[in-house]
Amino acid sequence: MLQYQIIPVTHYQQNCTLLWCDETGDAALVDPGGDTARILAVVAEKAVRLCKILLTHGHMDHIGGTAELVAQLQLPVIGPHPDDQFWIDLLPQQAQMMGFTPVAGFSPDQWLGHGDKVMLGKQALEVLHCPGHTPGHVIFYSRSAQLALVGDVLFKGSIGRTDFPRGNHAELINAIRTRVLPLGDEVRFIPGHGPMSTLGHERVTNPFVADKHYG
Repeated sequence: MLQYQIIPVTHYQQNCTLLWCDETGDAALVDPGGDTARILAVVAEKAVRLCKILLTHGHMDHIGGTAELVAQLQLPVIGPHPDDQFWIDLLPQQAQMMGFTPVAGFSPDQWLGHGDKVMLGKQALEVLHCPGHTPGHVIFYSRSAQLALVGDVLFKGSIGRTDFPRGNHAELINAIRTRVLPLGDEVRFIPGHGPMSTLGHERVTNPFVADKHYG
């Protein structure tokens, strides 16, 4: 089975997620935005083997700890979609804009596209390209666990901002309505910030994407 532990990090309280396959002990970090010592303490506590870093998108609060973890552990970086390359290139400016200590840059070892799969031990994560918050945003979906890691695409009661460079509100709504919500009402999701929810709950109650607004 796929297991997870949410680790809120930085002054943005972004949800970094430790994912692992309990059969093999292979683990990945999704969106390590910072506070790497805290993240690695949780990894040690769970006694899992960290194998890779997965990134949903290129915003600083989700990728700020990546270079430090790579330097320490030589982990491969997978994702996001190549349309977020410009955000990664802008790390110095992002740090200044968002109040973060400057961090080293990095280049992903593997870009992701819609329909790709990432293996974690014996568990498969399906990749869905969901642009709008950023043009290269992806989400990771475990069909077996009925769990999605959606970054800043969807939140409990809200959706991602689209007022950043190359954000697009219509694209974001379309991605949520055509790619995320169809995964099924029972699917639980871990957002980039805030509490978990289910897609069914958002389909009924979310003021931005609920079915009642799209009859």
